[in-house]
Amino acid sequence: MNKKIIALIVAIVVIAVGCIGFWVISSNNNKTESNNNSNTNTTENGNSNEKQEENTTDNRTTNDKKVAIIYFSATGTTEKVAGYIKDAVGGDLIEIVPLYEYTSEDLNYNNNNSRSTKEQNDSSARPEIKNTINTDNYDVIFLGYPIWWGDAPRIILTFLDSHNLDGKTVIPFCTSGGSGITSSVSYFKSHYKNVNFEDGATLNNGEVSVKNWVNGLNY
Repeated sequence: MNKKIIALIVAIVVIAVGCIGFWVISSNNNKTESNNNSNTNTTENGNSNEKQEENTTDNRTTNDKKVAIIYFSATGTTEKVAGYIKDAVGGDLIEIVPLYEYTSEDLNYNNNNSRSTKEQNDSSARPEIKNTINTDNYDVIFLGYPIWWGDAPRIILTFLDSHNLDGKTVIPFCTSGGSGITSSVSYFKSHYKNVNFEDGATLNNGEVSVKNWVNGLNY
């Protein structure tokens, strides 16, 4: 056998061995990559599940009772207090909007013919409410209003007369330049006996005072 043939055979053998070696290495690399991908997917799925559990935990509430802060405010004072209560307890903030807005003349306490004076002097007066308020889904209702002539504005009675609050806890709060909340709450308790009225409070001393009061409640 001449040298050229021997050299050719050697070359073919070398090439064949090289190809086989490359195939083996490539196959091992593919298996390793596949295993790595599998491990990565498992880790990612695990992280995803952990995030879902964390989000579920974040969305849970420690108090299952649903709360609404429902208020009437002619000048904005009671509205501000209602906002403080919402900041403290959460829940839904709902305004009682009169069908006809009260003007400064309507609120003129020195005028015996002003709208508010006439309403407060008429025990049967029930000013209309413009907006629809659904109280069905709430367990606890904070009910806010200013004090007019020592009592709750008649529009609060419109609200109470037109909503079934039987079995619910209602926590009154008021703002006042003089008289407190006692008279209005006494009326509520005597006329809406199936509603669980708390004694409530007059809240005139700012945000800190309001939040301290709320934090002291047990409902």
